[in-house]
Amino acid sequence: MHTIEPYYKWRDLYAAEHDERSPFYGREYNEFSFTQKVYNYFIHPQWDDFGSSTLYAKILFVDYSSQFAIIECIGEWNDCLHNDIMFMMRNIVEPLMECDIKYFALACENVLNFHASDDCYYEEWREEVAHYGGWISFVNTLKHVQEEMQHVGLQFHINVGPDFNDVHWRGRKPQHLFEELERRINSSIPQLGY
Repeated sequence: MHTIEPYYKWRDLYAAEHDERSPFYGREYNEFSFTQKVYNYFIHPQWDDFGSSTLYAKILFVDYSSQFAIIECIGEWNDCLHNDIMFMMRNIVEPLMECDIKYFALACENVLNFHASDDCYYEEWREEVAHYGGWISFVNTLKHVQEEMQHVGLQFHINVGPDFNDVHWRGRKPQHLFEELERRINSSIPQLGY
């Protein structure tokens, strides 16, 4: 796992550690010291710790004028034991929402497992962004992760599932990814109950 880096080809467009509005502003990275782990496996030092012991993230891009953020995740998303969604909400999502971000795309291809608790934080997140016409999309979740999320009804709060699992976002411009997700979400809204 230590060789899996957060996507870096947008770094000339955005770097969270240089953004004064980012929750990771001022963070410094040591490329030669591996200290963070998911269980017994070291992960690349570019991933950001936001309070979870098994899930890490990287804010890849934020566009404050278009009000969207793209976040990549790695590890095990465990709401059952560690309440990871609470840490995600309090330490990443809420600071971004305070800066008027209302569209959230989370790249989840490196989320290896999902263990559910209840859906309260997801419902709260959806209600807050939907109030301003926003949305949340989990992109490219692994099949068993998607099934676990849908088993607890997260599809009623976030855009997740087959319509969002074939998104080729790497190598595209962030704005193109946003437009693609917006198109997919607008074509699936009646099914979600937004």
